Amino acid sequence: MSTATTLAWSDELVLGDPRTDVTHQEFTDLLNATADSAAAEKLPKYQALLVHTVEHFAQEERWMQACGVQSDFCHFSQHGSVLEVMKEVERRALAGETDLIDQMLEALVEWFPMHASSMDAGLVTFLQEKGFDTATESFRPGYSAPTPASDSQSPGCGH
Repeated sequence: MSTATTLAWSDELVLGDPRTDVTHQEFTDLLNATADSAAAEKLPKYQALLVHTVEHFAQEERWMQACGVQSDFCHFSQHGSVLEVMKEVERRALAGETDLIDQMLEALVEWFPMHASSMDAGLVTFLQEKGFDTATESFRPGYSAPTPASDSQSPGCGH
């Protein structure tokens, strides 16, 4: 019996950056598709969610690095922790412990809204202030990539 819950896409999850919002909605859709899948499809759906999450986090991390955010920043480490657990769940599910997938989905349903409304919302604001266009992954005219020595600002963790 599945105990996984789903995460409804809502205005509270919209951050105002179209690329971020599309990526987040795709994440939500994949999470829900995994939660709603039959037992035989649960692992393949979870693996698709994992692949998307790896790409999703890499995208945000590229943007942060382009704006001079150092890789030891807390947003990176939170991504790393989530992926570490997701990959361990995949490893164990491949060995037969598929019940862990539902537990991971429950954890993601709990984690994601707070992460999006704090760290990702802060990131969107930071990128906008820096003139970084997520659609083109480049700086708008009149803005340039900061150098680490000249720009020590980072989007706040948890704000």
